[in-house]
Amino acid sequence: MYTKDINLTFMFYYVQSRRRQASSTIKGENNGLATSSKINEHAVLLPPDEIPTSWYNIQADLPELLPPPLDPRTLQPVDPVMLERIFAKELIRQEVSNERYIKIPDEVLDAYLRLPRPTPLVRAKRLERFLKTPAQIYYKCEYLSPPGSHKPNTAIAQAYYNKEQGIERLVSETGAGQWGTALAMASSLFGLKCRLYMVRVSYQQKPGRRTMAEIYGAEIFPSPSDRTAFGKKLLKENPNNPGTLGIAISEALEDTLSDEKARYCLGSVLNHVLLHQTIVGQEAKKQFEMIDVYPDIVCGCVGGGSNYSGFSFPFMMDKLQHRVDSPEFVACEAKAVPHTTRGTYTYGFGDTAQTTPLLKMLTLGHEYACPPIHAGGLRYHGMAPSISYLIQKGYMRSVAYHQNEVFEAARILAQTEGMITAPESAHNVKYAIDEALRCKRVGEKKVIAFNNCGHGLLDLSAYESFLAGKLPDYEPVEIKVPKYAG
Repeated sequence: MYTKDINLTFMFYYVQSRRRQASSTIKGENNGLATSSKINEHAVLLPPDEIPTSWYNIQADLPELLPPPLDPRTLQPVDPVMLERIFAKELIRQEVSNERYIKIPDEVLDAYLRLPRPTPLVRAKRLERFLKTPAQIYYKCEYLSPPGSHKPNTAIAQAYYNKEQGIERLVSETGAGQWGTALAMASSLFGLKCRLYMVRVSYQQKPGRRTMAEIYGAEIFPSPSDRTAFGKKLLKENPNNPGTLGIAISEALEDTLSDEKARYCLGSVLNHVLLHQTIVGQEAKKQFEMIDVYPDIVCGCVGGGSNYSGFSFPFMMDKLQHRVDSPEFVACEAKAVPHTTRGTYTYGFGDTAQTTPLLKMLTLGHEYACPPIHAGGLRYHGMAPSISYLIQKGYMRSVAYHQNEVFEAARILAQTEGMITAPESAHNVKYAIDEALRCKRVGEKKVIAFNNCGHGLLDLSAYESFLAGKLPDYEPVEIKVPKYAG
């Protein structure tokens, strides 16, 4: 299946190149936006030799420094050196860097090209026709990677830097499994061992992803597990504990600290993770330039923030540098885990066991019991500090949906575009459809863009429940967020 996807992508590149050559010969042109626009009416394909060679760091363009992580004991800023026992040193440097661009190492770039990158930017014309909307809808095809999501963009980078430092084993958590399978793949590429703690409910719902991780050579355990002191404590209190990302992070950190040759890797939330994902948005900007189009709306789903930041931050740069007034930025989340629409902007723990530094973020509190929705990648109590800041300051806004309505949107996408998307990315599909219908009502011709960040081929049990009318909707009645600092 993955080989077929990769071959199709390379075929697109080849056909694109041949059509460009033919068009240039007929028109006597070597280059030109008009020619590219006509050729790329349906799928905008960036040649591999135009792949971005640096990651974009939004911290260079924010109007002020982000609030620093705090030591929970002293409530003073954490010394980055204290994190070297947990993360690779270069990743810590990137975490606190204010450089606008950070060069992508050649080995990482080579691995990107073999995924393959760049990924296509597709115009969803059949969806537009179905909706009878004057709006244009585009999406980035991040589901074409071997693990089926955008996650390899940071997994490869993190594995590389750990390998360069001499680390032997990587440890992490995973929700729905997209991140875990990506890190397992990246670990195998760089000859590293890998251990994963997968949220128990997703471990049960999505056996295909845990099988993928094991094929790549990783160990993977349901969380809470009986392998850590914290996991054993929770299982003793409740043997049927469904788990959360906060719990899985606690277990992964405990495991990491038990082995000097191990380091922790994170699939979202932190600055260096979001940085690596900006390869997506930078490619998209080049692709929109090829067809002389600029989006009016950039939307995406948010769990910890990696996919949406990666897609949106290169466009946000234009807004922060006062180059453009648009686009409008919309983060889409689950009503069951409404961390940006109902969360509190305050310092909080990133994990349930309270072992991480305190992060200033939009949060539901580290003790929030995330319901077992099928969009496992959105089941996290907090939001990336950078996205939290941008929402708090009004640069972005957020919306929330129930899972039945997002699965209905995913069904419409599948029946018009042929693509079965992941439950996570179905949230931004829902927004794109709603906005396109609004444009229809008022007669606006807006350009809507989103990151199609994962396929749903390993989530068919969730679709089965949806089709059978057995998919419950959840929404918290009361949310209590503890306050530790401002």
